[in-house]
Amino acid sequence: MTAFFKIYNKLPQLVKRLLLLVPLLLAILVTVMYFKIFDKTPIIKNVQDPNIVFVNDDLRAIIQDGKVELIPFVEVLRASGRIDFNELHLSRIGANVTGRVSEIYANLGQQVKQGDVLAKITSTELTQSQLIYLKAKSANQLAEQAANRATILYKEDVIALAELQRRESESRSAKAEYRAANDQLRVQGMDQASIDRLAKTGLIESINNVVTSITGEIVERKINKGQVVQPADALFSVADLNTLWAISEVPENNSYLIRKGQKASLIIPSLRNQEVDGVVAHVSSIVNTQTRTVVVRMELPNRNGQMKPGMLATMLIESQPMEKLVVPASAVFREDNQDHVFIRQDDNRYRMIPVKLGAEGQGYRPVIAGLHDGQEIAIDGAYHLNTERKRQLSGG
Repeated sequence: MTAFFKIYNKLPQLVKRLLLLVPLLLAILVTVMYFKIFDKTPIIKNVQDPNIVFVNDDLRAIIQDGKVELIPFVEVLRASGRIDFNELHLSRIGANVTGRVSEIYANLGQQVKQGDVLAKITSTELTQSQLIYLKAKSANQLAEQAANRATILYKEDVIALAELQRRESESRSAKAEYRAANDQLRVQGMDQASIDRLAKTGLIESINNVVTSITGEIVERKINKGQVVQPADALFSVADLNTLWAISEVPENNSYLIRKGQKASLIIPSLRNQEVDGVVAHVSSIVNTQTRTVVVRMELPNRNGQMKPGMLATMLIESQPMEKLVVPASAVFREDNQDHVFIRQDDNRYRMIPVKLGAEGQGYRPVIAGLHDGQEIAIDGAYHLNTERKRQLSGG
């Protein structure tokens, strides 16, 4: 040992310092070799598939298995819509003649019966028509009398046949004008009893009555006293609100699934999502070329008056049954904005897979992609399986 120190003391100072680093270098070399820091051989690690979940006995008790099936599937189509008047029980009432409004007897919300007078219109046009009627009546009477006299004179050989035929022709023309004048007064709102009274008394009345043609409620009024109106103007709208329509526009690519008489229901948000059952009463035969939709209609009873025209609603229509591959809705859960199901791989192992499914109908969802017929899946308890999968991934 003494000899080692004698040799060490004779070494240059630089060499002495390098010798002090030898133990440190040896320690680093041993560490590198022990932990194989520079070994490029890959290390195989046992990592669990994130889509696999292993079940224990407790979890097995709450999971129900089943198979993907091909069954007659009734798709429920959802379409936005609205409640509207039943146009078979809606009447838009206008004036029969041009004139000025002299009296108004009806207001919005008022219940009226068929034949009730809603307003009165003073019309010089009606006066002129009555005058024409009276003149036609007189001309008809004179022509008829002349034809009768001509018949007698012809039999007595006083006049020629040509004269008789001329008188008869004039009588027929006068009678046609008389009937036309009578029909004109009917068109202008006079009933036959009033026309007969005019023919009997010759008293001309310039007042025309605006009369309702149905029993119901006045839902629209576009008339004011002193207003000049014409036959083309709609002055009142009267509707029977005991029955209404639900109107919806279904995309044309789904219209082939809908037929008249199919079951349907209506959800009305403004009535606390009240659901009204019914059937499809009408499916339009044409497509709206602008919206590419087909109009579908339901008829709704409204005896309690809760439903009101203009309310928004959602129409649910059951389509015709079609053979489709389906899974129970309870087998599906959402993960990362994607539908998933668990397929069974063995007794205690399930795999989560993404699937593409259609809209739910009667508790089932049609398979678009991701599954095949007969594949075994968890049809109940998918939520619990997903919770367990996440727990196992986290190491909990």
